[in-house]
Amino acid sequence: MDFEVQYSTELEQFRTKLQTWIKDNVPEEMKMPVDAEDLSPEMESFWKSKHRDIAAQGWLYPTMPKEYGGGGLSMDHDSIIREEFKRSRIMRANTAEFVLAALLVWGTEEQKQEFLIPLLTAQKTAAQGFTEPQSGSDLANIQSNAIRDGDDWLITGTKCFNSSRVDPDLIYGPIMTDPDAPRHRNLGFFIIPNHVPGVVRQPMPLINGRAQHFLFMEDVRVPGANLIGGDHQGWQVAQTSLESEHGGSGMVYDINPAVEHLLDYVHDVKQNGGAAPIDLPREMVAIDSYIDVHVDRLMAKRTYWMYQNHIQAQWEGIVANVHNRESGLRNMGRLREVLGMHCMVSGKDPASVLGGAAENYQRSAFVMQHGAGSLNIAKVIAARRIGISRTQERAAATPASTAAAS
Repeated sequence: MDFEVQYSTELEQFRTKLQTWIKDNVPEEMKMPVDAEDLSPEMESFWKSKHRDIAAQGWLYPTMPKEYGGGGLSMDHDSIIREEFKRSRIMRANTAEFVLAALLVWGTEEQKQEFLIPLLTAQKTAAQGFTEPQSGSDLANIQSNAIRDGDDWLITGTKCFNSSRVDPDLIYGPIMTDPDAPRHRNLGFFIIPNHVPGVVRQPMPLINGRAQHFLFMEDVRVPGANLIGGDHQGWQVAQTSLESEHGGSGMVYDINPAVEHLLDYVHDVKQNGGAAPIDLPREMVAIDSYIDVHVDRLMAKRTYWMYQNHIQAQWEGIVANVHNRESGLRNMGRLREVLGMHCMVSGKDPASVLGGAAENYQRSAFVMQHGAGSLNIAKVIAARRIGISRTQERAAATPASTAAAS
């Protein structure tokens, strides 16, 4: 079965233009390493500048509104950009799209001018500050607090798993504004400057490297204009952000290189013979990986199509999210079963598989069980959306659903 999208002549011409730009503007030595931990300071500096050039072309956030610095392009253009950027190891934007959705839905026009435009044009970067040490997957248990001080707010508290490989300009997330209000009605959603008095950001070296950080805040002065939504609407704003993080905006992506290598390995050994011929059970394992990956792609593409066409996804995104996490675990095991323990060797060792991509996949697929809330939380959300839980919920407001409503 052919799972690939067939693009029009015009879109293939766009692909050629994109490939030419990459060839002319991205030196081989600046392309993303297999392991992001090997990203050098020179690479970071290069990509900080290059992201601004990519944004000027409309390719950094292709489908975001053009009036705010996005590309205003179609989902097909976005698909081609993602395909070519991945194949050419182009570093993706340093600001996740989650906060962009919150700003589009809940931000005032002034806030879009102040925050959204600089983020979409890569003049600034932002990182998520949601999880706190005491809350774990109970995200609503926010203890960091914001106290009014004239037109400003003074914020004190601690966040953890603050994700970003670069030092961001802004931190966004929910903060308690009213300790006497009911749960879910006691929060505000703030855009917090990072490089100001009272903010300390420290690394949390974990299995996936140095991407996570602690964030300590003490009487950090934040302008009132940095509150997105009302001072009791933080949970609702956060849910718009999380809707994208939980798969609500869908995704277009290629097969992971490590899984692709597994398929190629089985095919080559079977065709050409070798010291360790592939037997039927291991061949079936590779076939299962192939099926899992393409089911994953199709589910994500379905939600992506719905999102881009302003169709409110209720359960499609979170179900795809759960499948993505679980299939990642399955494929981790399949890599080890077929390729052996060499797939646990990093790219710095000559015995590594695919330059360390297999080992990197082992760690990243494991970490995906915990990002954006644990896998169990994702299953609870899925159960609520498809109607098999004691409680039910609907999808949060997104740029897709609010645009459809208007």
